[in-house]
Amino acid sequence: SSSSSSSPGLATGTVPPPPFGTDMNRVPPSVQIRRSKTPSYDSPTNNELSDISLGGAPLSFGTDMGKLSPNAQIRRTIPPSQSFGTQTNSGPSDALLGREPSSFGVGADRLPQVMEAERTQAPSLSFRGSAGNGQLDASSGRTQPPLDGVIGNVPSDESIERGLPSNYPSNIQTKYPSSSPIQIQGKPSENPSTYPTTNPSTNPSTNPTGAPSSFPTAFSSVFPNDIEIDFSSITLQQQRSVRIVGVPPGPYKSILSQLSDDPSLLLVMKKKKDEYKIKAFTFSEFPSDRVVATDVFPDLKYVTSGLSTSRKHIFLIYGSNDIRVVESTIKSYTGLLEEKKLEKNMVDTKDWSISVWPSLEYEQMYHDAWRMLRDYFYDTEMHGVNWKAVHTRYHPLVRRCTKREELDDVLKQMAAELSALHVFVYDGEYNTPLQRSGTTLKKVHQVASLGASLERSAEYQGYIIRQIPQPDPEYNVVDGGDTILYSPLSSQVLSLSGQIGLKVGDVIVGINGESVWRVPDIHMMLRGQAGRTVRLEVIRKQSKTNDNQEDLFTSNDKNGGFGDNSSSTARFELEPVLCVPITAAAADNLRYAAWEYQTKLLAEQLASERGFTVGYIHLRSMRGPEAMDAFARNFFPNYDRQTLILDLRHNNGGNIDSWILDILQRKAWQYWESRSLNIRNGGLGWDQQFAFRGHLVVLIDEKTSSDGEGLSRGISELGLGRLVGIRSWGGGIWLSSDNKLVDGGIATAPEIGVYSENFGWGMGIEQMGIKPDIEVDNNPRTSFDNDKDEQLDRAIQVLADWLIKEPVVLPPMPGRKPDLSLDPRVESCPST
Repeated sequence: SSSSSSSPGLATGTVPPPPFGTDMNRVPPSVQIRRSKTPSYDSPTNNELSDISLGGAPLSFGTDMGKLSPNAQIRRTIPPSQSFGTQTNSGPSDALLGREPSSFGVGADRLPQVMEAERTQAPSLSFRGSAGNGQLDASSGRTQPPLDGVIGNVPSDESIERGLPSNYPSNIQTKYPSSSPIQIQGKPSENPSTYPTTNPSTNPSTNPTGAPSSFPTAFSSVFPNDIEIDFSSITLQQQRSVRIVGVPPGPYKSILSQLSDDPSLLLVMKKKKDEYKIKAFTFSEFPSDRVVATDVFPDLKYVTSGLSTSRKHIFLIYGSNDIRVVESTIKSYTGLLEEKKLEKNMVDTKDWSISVWPSLEYEQMYHDAWRMLRDYFYDTEMHGVNWKAVHTRYHPLVRRCTKREELDDVLKQMAAELSALHVFVYDGEYNTPLQRSGTTLKKVHQVASLGASLERSAEYQGYIIRQIPQPDPEYNVVDGGDTILYSPLSSQVLSLSGQIGLKVGDVIVGINGESVWRVPDIHMMLRGQAGRTVRLEVIRKQSKTNDNQEDLFTSNDKNGGFGDNSSSTARFELEPVLCVPITAAAADNLRYAAWEYQTKLLAEQLASERGFTVGYIHLRSMRGPEAMDAFARNFFPNYDRQTLILDLRHNNGGNIDSWILDILQRKAWQYWESRSLNIRNGGLGWDQQFAFRGHLVVLIDEKTSSDGEGLSRGISELGLGRLVGIRSWGGGIWLSSDNKLVDGGIATAPEIGVYSENFGWGMGIEQMGIKPDIEVDNNPRTSFDNDKDEQLDRAIQVLADWLIKEPVVLPPMPGRKPDLSLDPRVESCPST
């Protein structure tokens, strides 16, 4: 044995060291080695770790085996000269390799499939080869019954367990080629601090020290082995399975878990829009197909659920982040189904806190953002940019960042080196009062809106309503959830409470009993009022409910006489109106929707003046159900018109271009007619159904971006229509935006390059934008003052000229329907 003194973590006592003999590259990094007096490496070693450099005097040293080169082979002296202080590689013993114990060093991949072995002093492994399912007797080569319990399957050539806990014994799973169907078997060691040996009563010669009896234990993964797999080169055979039948069909979202000791399932099931529940299924014993379905906490609001990383526990989150944790066993499962309330095994999150060192977190996020751009970007050459040099260039700036916004600036500069337009930096945790204080403080500081354009009037000492945006009146007042689609002052909304809507020209003079004339701006009195009922005092100049109301209005008081009785001589009748202001974002949406509707009416009017029909579709984005609804609402009612305008101005992208192109490429090849319905009276139409037969113009501008550009390019390339407007934004590398940072922020990485035969990489979009067939720009002044849309006017003119050259008309009928009556000569022929 080694003459050097024992070191912490090294094997001590009189227990002989385990046999070994395997490539040193296969030993985990935590393994330390002690050398005897004579250096024990006789083959080429890593240049950085030669015999001399491994630790000065050869009597005692220790180095990380993970640093040894793969071809570094070890040769043992007599007696053995190595002692392993932590877990060693469970490689074959000397006798197994067929070598003399004085010289060996062979990788485990050189083992034959059928092995006959001679046991050495302290065997630490039992092998099961293809010769049979029993254990080979190390001394005679005879097959013995397998040891109790499989303690670990040997992984395939692609995996190795590293970083073992210190309380595990010296046997670990090692690398074996897939051609060697070897399994390690044995009983758990009773004394993990010492190396396992065989029972001295069974083989006294192999255990002269009288060490405690134990069998080797392989390292157990944190993931339990649900299935035993034979890693042979022939096939993978599932040796254990469960039978699951009878789960009824339904809107299931995902599988939460199958119990570790029972086939029972927990599934996440959809209840209604944006609401889910957990459905439990209990299966009867075979051969019965009976299944019992149970809702888990059906009266509580489900938030989310999942499994622990060990897959031994299930967590359920309900209501206001009430977290319940249960074991993934049939016992816990049964108890869970019997409970009606969340009371047991709850996770107390009230005092949870996280200590964050911002400067270190900024460093981490910078490294992560750089690395994920490196790994996610579609071009492995990074557009020719020296990406390591970019990291070095901007890294010093991160150390100077004092807040998250400054880190954003650095990330933007770094990501911009790629010169790709789909690189964005946004989100994250910003140290602002509104970001940290919850919804209450946010609402207090939000300025609400009455959904109208107001003009301050000294004459009336109030605010005159100059415009009430009017979206399409065919829509419902509320779209899906709680989003109001009309102004709080409109008749569509006020009529719901039995009131008369206000009109342009009416005057607002007070809010909640206070005069609006006493503050610089009326919106100061609407702060924090979004979603709450307020009382307006109005003068109905246009929407009169009293014919004498205008005659009653006089005012010589500079304060309007409202809310101040000290000097008021005003004589006018005020009418209270109760309304609910909306958020500023909802007001923006309201004005946008009103612009869409007015542009649609204008397009139809201009086309009608030129003698043809047009359908108008505006898409704000190409994203999800909202964009699909917008297209469907305006395309299918107008598919049979002579022309179509697809307005993609301000479109900020998405991913539904292929769906729209599929619809636009439909061709009419047959026509339908019945006695009462035909294509001339709006009847049955043609096949393919809803095929558009007319001429198409697409409007684009400098804010048409991403998938809006993809759709425009597709329409142009497929010959479906013409483009009118100005050059688009220029983003032609697609992305999924899933490379998030630790605080939820992101520096997006364009992941998917696109190309075509005509344009090559970027489809002529990336960094260039799409150049329209006909370039027309809107004059900002005339657009604002006169609502003049020169691009729309030009689109109508293009369609009118197109129709003159290529009229869109319905196909003529093929004449009279076939006459299938009998020929007169046949009818006059006497019967025989």
